[in-house]
Amino acid sequence: MNTDLIFRHLAPDDFDAVIKLATQVHGEGYIDAQVLKKWFSQGIFNEINASFVVFDDNNLIGYRITFSATQWSIDKWCTPVLWDVEPDKVCYFKCNTVTEAYRGLGIGPKLLALSSQAVQEQGALAGIAHLWQQSPGNSAVNYFTKCGARYIKTHPSRWNEDCKTGYICTICGDDCHCDAQEMLIEFATD
Repeated sequence: MNTDLIFRHLAPDDFDAVIKLATQVHGEGYIDAQVLKKWFSQGIFNEINASFVVFDDNNLIGYRITFSATQWSIDKWCTPVLWDVEPDKVCYFKCNTVTEAYRGLGIGPKLLALSSQAVQEQGALAGIAHLWQQSPGNSAVNYFTKCGARYIKTHPSRWNEDCKTGYICTICGDDCHCDAQEMLIEFATD
C-alpha cells in the first residue's frame, strides 16, 4: 500500500469509479449515475462539499457520501424524536465504502472526519446514519461507534424496498433482509 493516500472532495469525474466500487461492496443496483449525481448535489451547501474520495496512486479505494443538513428527507427509517438535536441541523451520512484490501487502516474514520468537518462548516450540529449491521464483521457499526456515534434504533430489513427497484444485496440477493442501525454523532461545540 502506498502511504501517500490522496483524500479529496468527490467530483463528477469520480462517479464511474465510485459506482464500480459501490457495486463490488454493496451489490448490483445500489447506485447508478443518475442517483450519484443527485447524492453529490445533496452534499453541497454554501459552496462546501461534504463528500470525499480517497485514492492510492490513481485507484479509487474509498469514498464517503454525505448529505448536508436540510438537503435530505427524513423518512420512515429515521427517528428524530430520539435525536435530541433539531432535525434541520442534522446531516445524513449516506454511505462509506472502502475496498477490502484497505479496510482496518483508519480510512473510513478519516473520511468520516473530513465529512464531519465540512458539514460543521455548513452549520450542522450532528449527523445521522443507517449502518449496515450485516457488514463483514459488523464493521460499519463498530467503526461508527468508535467514532463517537450513539445507537438510536434498529430498522429490520431496511433495504428490502430497494430490491423492488433493482438492488441486489451481496448477502441476501434480490430479497434483502439486512438490518440497519440508526446511529447519531453529535459534533463537539466550543
